[in-house]
Amino acid sequence: MLSIRPATVNDAGLLVALIRELAEYEKELDAVEITEPELARDGFGHDPKFRALIADWDGQPAGYAFFFDFYSTWTGRHMFLEDLFVRPEFRGKGIGKRLMAQVADIARQENCKAMRWEVLGWNQSAIGVYCALGAEFLDDWKLMLLRGKPLRELAESAK
Repeated sequence: MLSIRPATVNDAGLLVALIRELAEYEKELDAVEITEPELARDGFGHDPKFRALIADWDGQPAGYAFFFDFYSTWTGRHMFLEDLFVRPEFRGKGIGKRLMAQVADIARQENCKAMRWEVLGWNQSAIGVYCALGAEFLDDWKLMLLRGKPLRELAESAK
């Protein structure tokens, strides 16, 4: 039986494990830098930077959704779904869709105008699910990332 609950600070270790499992699935495990203390600090302190839901199947952690809100200058408040992951042994039970539905319900309750997320181009099964839900690709928009040395160099140029 499925139950979905908000993550608590006591789930920080579980979240790190699930994040690492997702990264391994996406063939990016070496890119994971987040630690349990960082998650505990950033998600469960006085000014949380994210929220997470944990899906349990018959008492076993089956997956998670990791999300935060952001603001669009054109439309207002949006919800960003950073991660959605269901462990392989629990797939095919509708857990991912239920997690997404819970995030969508939170977004609706908080008057968000949209929900956004990213999907890897090779993940055709996820793309199929998202399209079936009515999601649309923003083909004219390109994702940008500045990190590491270029980020440090740009920051230093502000001084």
